[in-house]
Amino acid sequence: MPDLLIELFSEEIPARMQTRAAGDLKKLVTDGLVEAGLTYASAAAFSTPRRLTLTIEGALAASPTTVEERKGPKADAPEKAIEGFLRGARLTRDDLEERDTPKGKILFAKITKPGRPAAEIVAEVLEQTIRNFPWPKSMRWGSGTLKWVRPLHSILCILVTEEGAEVVPMDVDGIKAGNTTQGHRFMSPGAITVRSFDDYTTKLQRAHVVLDASERADAIWHDATNQAFAQGLEVVEDAGLLAEVAGLVEWPVVLMGKIDDDFLGLPPEVLQTSMKEHQKFFSVRNPKTGRIERFITVANRETADNGATILAGNQKVLSARLADAKFFWENDLRTARAGMTDWLDALKNVTFHNKLGTQADLVDRMATLAREIAPAVGADPDQAERAARLAKADLASEMVYEFPELQGLMGRYYIEAMGEDKAVAAAAQDHYAPLGPSDDVPTAPVSVAVALAEKIDKLTGFWAIDEKPTGSKDPFALRRAALGVIRLISHNDLTESLSIVFNQLIFDHLMSPVYSAGNWGEGSLALLEAVREKLGSGISAVQATQELLEEVANGKSDLINLDYDDESQSLVTKTDEKSADLLAFLHDRLKVYLRDQGIRHDIIDACIAMPNNDDLNLLVKRARALSDTLKTDDGENLIQGFKRANNILTQAEEADGVEYSYGADPKFAETDEERALFAALDAAEAQITPAMQAQDFSTAMSAMAGLRAPIDAFFTAVQVNSDNATVRRNRLNLLSRIRQICLAVADLTRIEG
Repeated sequence: MPDLLIELFSEEIPARMQTRAAGDLKKLVTDGLVEAGLTYASAAAFSTPRRLTLTIEGALAASPTTVEERKGPKADAPEKAIEGFLRGARLTRDDLEERDTPKGKILFAKITKPGRPAAEIVAEVLEQTIRNFPWPKSMRWGSGTLKWVRPLHSILCILVTEEGAEVVPMDVDGIKAGNTTQGHRFMSPGAITVRSFDDYTTKLQRAHVVLDASERADAIWHDATNQAFAQGLEVVEDAGLLAEVAGLVEWPVVLMGKIDDDFLGLPPEVLQTSMKEHQKFFSVRNPKTGRIERFITVANRETADNGATILAGNQKVLSARLADAKFFWENDLRTARAGMTDWLDALKNVTFHNKLGTQADLVDRMATLAREIAPAVGADPDQAERAARLAKADLASEMVYEFPELQGLMGRYYIEAMGEDKAVAAAAQDHYAPLGPSDDVPTAPVSVAVALAEKIDKLTGFWAIDEKPTGSKDPFALRRAALGVIRLISHNDLTESLSIVFNQLIFDHLMSPVYSAGNWGEGSLALLEAVREKLGSGISAVQATQELLEEVANGKSDLINLDYDDESQSLVTKTDEKSADLLAFLHDRLKVYLRDQGIRHDIIDACIAMPNNDDLNLLVKRARALSDTLKTDDGENLIQGFKRANNILTQAEEADGVEYSYGADPKFAETDEERALFAALDAAEAQITPAMQAQDFSTAMSAMAGLRAPIDAFFTAVQVNSDNATVRRNRLNLLSRIRQICLAVADLTRIEG
């Protein structure tokens, strides 16, 4: 069984494209071979800056001959139908077989497809792969029509058998396949002839090419950390940069250079970002001081002076880059120490969204909301408002303009330079967090208040203007913002009625002249302002409006001449609709968040169906407690007992046309099992009621699970539908107590199984 070796050799492939390109080459070729009937034992793909390589072991020498049976028309079908079938099958009438079937006599054809040699199939598949390769960007060069990420120079394609290596004959746009490749561009120029994959890797290694990207990355990290350790320093880990640099070199040579003393006073994050973004350098830190003092660069060749010339050139370029960073830093510090007034004014000229105003408008909304949230998270309202007003000031700084990824972090440095409280400064850095499911969650009260304010304002604002995520599109990162709200609330054990907050903020956004026409009449404006005041009580906008209009009609309000026109009515209705939709969106994100923690979707649905489902912390606690309970034997079996009780009760209520919801009396009990169930329900209810009031879901669930045994015993010994009408009614009311007690904990009707 032959092995196959393919190499596509070109000019330098961008590092960010190499790993995926190697995977695409493997998938396209192997899928094509299998589809053509050429199976194989194993395959592996590799990439360097100048080559994509694929090795396939244990392929068939030829595709097998196959016989396909194809059903045709009826034997007495029109001649044209039969001729069409024959053309499609490429057969004659004599090749057809006539068979009796339940539907009459049918024509059948046996189509034999002879096998093809591997070389023929490989040539066909590889040419299709090259011509249709899914590069994110590609180019044409010279006078040819072929497109590739960079000019393609050669194709190595050989089938290796015990007799030796055979070149697969093929030609793609004038580039003929061969059995040669190139080594390192500078250290080993010239053609290399290869006979197998092992021969290929060995000769490439001698020619100063490390084929495996993971080997290059390991070598870089090993040499870098060793050189740093020898100086009593440590390399700052950066997996993304390591992968990128491994894609820039074929023969990595690690060099460590020194940063000029003039730049050691810059914040370490500035040094790291500048060196990473502009030079692809690793930062080397002094663990005793935390300062970035040196850098690691990776050359693509060995030199006679052991990299001294390369280091000197890199240090010269780095000094110029860091001089710019130092200039930005010093200028920004002067602005910050002057109070950031210029930056805050500049935000008035930066659009956040054309329907949601400027960055300054966003800051005003954040400050107001952060002040309102502060007491609930244990933050000082003045500090929370101050932090929100300063949190985005650094967006106008020169450093953040140059390095946008430093936003927030630089704000912390600048606010500290102003002499502000450290809690206020920390909020500037923390208010963007958490940025992802594994990102740290802020816990400092001021930071939590500002982070929640930023995310909730974003969600309510974009919901108000109908800019919601659709499918895979989420240009404003609203899914991330929703997950951030969930994690902030859950991690910090916060109790917050989000419906109240959503109603108020969406109402404000819809009333804002930035979004709406703002042409409110005096009467409608007075009505809407009064409705806004009522929203804080937790009722919906429609309910608030109805209450207000009733108060005016009954003379219980000082307001007069209120005008509930069509525009006002539309705003009130939209507020409730959008608020409910946003809460449902957060519930969907909560399901994803909890499913990742191993909590089933039906358990989450059972908790969302309960009252106060806008308190996400309450929801999370309830779902976790219910999930833990249902993992026990008692909990799992209780569900079956509950469902049996609920089904019997529901059927009886439908048949009798009455509701059995009260009146169960132990004096009508006829069996010990009935009396034991009465006692168990009394005991469980005595535990569950105070536990639910205290939001102690674990205790409540445990008490509920304890009903398993008496419920099982009841159904084993007792026939609910007794011939005695009084006893039957009493037993149905007893089942109603089971349902009421269990449903007080969660909507168990939504639990599957």
